Amino acid sequence: MPEETPQQVDDATQGASAEKTFTQAEMDAIIGERLNRLKAKYADYDELKTKADAYDEAAEASKSELQKAVERAEKAEAELNSMKAERKRAEEVAKAAAENGVDAELLARMSGDVAENAAFLKAQMEAKPRYEAVHDAGETAPPSGGTDIPAFF
Repeated sequence: MPEETPQQVDDATQGASAEKTFTQAEMDAIIGERLNRLKAKYADYDELKTKADAYDEAAEASKSELQKAVERAEKAEAELNSMKAERKRAEEVAKAAAENGVDAELLARMSGDVAENAAFLKAQMEAKPRYEAVHDAGETAPPSGGTDIPAFF
């Protein structure tokens, strides 16, 4: 292992002492310059933050408007579907009433399957049950008005 000469030791010591020392004023100036560069870099931060907040508010407002429009469209679609279903049932009632020779208004008031109800009404009308009233003298007569009353009433 080579030994260090005194000259080499002095050079190393000089290199270490060659580092510059700064006064407090010099350090303040260096730090001040660095802070000014950072401030300049982010000088428009407040303006950008204000713009970003305004954009977020506008996006939220438009989202709300969009949501309102979607809800209106869903409501209109549901109403349209309801109207279509009512129209389809009215057509079925009219067709079944015509095919079976039954009262369409009475058929429309009945719930459930239109074809089954029409068949039921037709069967009831064909049976033509008559209710007879007994008079005091023991005679039988049709109900007042002489109309047939279906058995299901």
